[in-house]
Amino acid sequence: MRQTKIVATISDQRCEKDFIKSLFDAGMNVARINTAHITTESCKVLVENIRSVSKKIAILIDTKGPEIRTCATQNEMEVMEGESVLFSSSPIKSTSNNICVNYPNFVADLKIGDKILIDDGDIEFTVESKQKDRLVCNVENSGTVKKKKSINIPGTEIHLPSLSERDKEFISFAVSNNLDFIAHSFVRNKKDVFKVQKILDEQNSEIKIIAKIENLEGVENIDEILEVSYGIMVARGDLGIELPEERIPTVQRNLVRKAILHKKPVIIATQMLHSMIEHPRPTRAEVSDIASAIYMRTDAVMLSGETAYGKYPVEAINVMNNIALEVEPDRDKRFDIILPPIKNEVPAYLAQSAIRAAKDIKPLAIITATTTGKTARYLAAYRSNTPVYTKCHSRKVVRELALSFGIHPSFLSIRKNKMRIQKAALQELISDGTIDLHDLIIYIGGRFGEDCGASFMEISTADKLFIKQPEK
Repeated sequence: MRQTKIVATISDQRCEKDFIKSLFDAGMNVARINTAHITTESCKVLVENIRSVSKKIAILIDTKGPEIRTCATQNEMEVMEGESVLFSSSPIKSTSNNICVNYPNFVADLKIGDKILIDDGDIEFTVESKQKDRLVCNVENSGTVKKKKSINIPGTEIHLPSLSERDKEFISFAVSNNLDFIAHSFVRNKKDVFKVQKILDEQNSEIKIIAKIENLEGVENIDEILEVSYGIMVARGDLGIELPEERIPTVQRNLVRKAILHKKPVIIATQMLHSMIEHPRPTRAEVSDIASAIYMRTDAVMLSGETAYGKYPVEAINVMNNIALEVEPDRDKRFDIILPPIKNEVPAYLAQSAIRAAKDIKPLAIITATTTGKTARYLAAYRSNTPVYTKCHSRKVVRELALSFGIHPSFLSIRKNKMRIQKAALQELISDGTIDLHDLIIYIGGRFGEDCGASFMEISTADKLFIKQPEK
């Protein structure tokens, strides 16, 4: 069974129920919604269609975060290598070679020598001099500047607010529609996470925050970001512009390792199968890129344009699924195993012990029941090759665990005074054919109530742990 999870982006332009079902059947675990070009009205339809397909599909919604773009009023402008152009935070009527930027403090924040990159780095400028209300810049390569295109300033601290009014609108939408994850863009430090969490707390929401790491500040502050977020996304699009390209592989590997050590889910994103937007088969480099992420032991890999508007969305998911199935059994032969610290946590100790035992005795499965998902996430952090079947007392936790490595979650309704949770979990797994009475299994559970966490581990064949449910 595939251990690495697949996140697929779905747009409001292609969100029919049959289409979403085809993605789910192919292996999609989490549906991502990008709010950059969508309204709350069209997003509502998208959410309803996803939920009509399966209650197991987790929904992750992106915020735009603090970003700089060329103005909506910017006319197309051809720039030629070697010429000088102006940058300002408003149009300058007296000149035709001005590039308008939507950030009021753009001129104040930049200094001479800074690089300005437009449209994912396609056009580069260097600041040559500053005037009161404008920058004079040299064009490093020719191109066409268009309206509403992204602007990056590598290595420069920009004092933008973490949340825009549009972000706040979509966070409230996520709360009112009980979505599962908010992926907050351009997270620079823990304060950016706190600002999102404050809105969630004010609305009594349990939505989990995924911090998107897209700039140098986020990379440098990754430890404090991981302490306060549910997980991270390595968003290599902007990250690849903000950092020298030769640093990206090392940074990606270190971010994955950091997330595992913090026992937090990590997603690798951006251009994983970019060629499949137009072509039915991936490039060899793309196959190697996905395999590399899996060898690094990432929790999930993500598709963006490939499924949002590409010509071969189902085929792209099939490619990811097949690469994962081929690569996962080979990981332990090639890479070191990362062991997160236990920190005097009983569930973490039991999780590590279960994974070590599974490596030696080769059980069919590790089984646990959970209220919050913590024990399951700890098991995911130790990256077992043994499947982990998790019975969740909340459908929301089922969806949250759709992002965790190697976890196969399903819902377990608790019937008070009828059966111990352990027996109920085993009965369902036996009834649906997942395990057999004579299969060797490892069970992790708790004896002190639903919310007290794991407290014991048992290793046995299922028949010795299972007692038939008493008659109603």
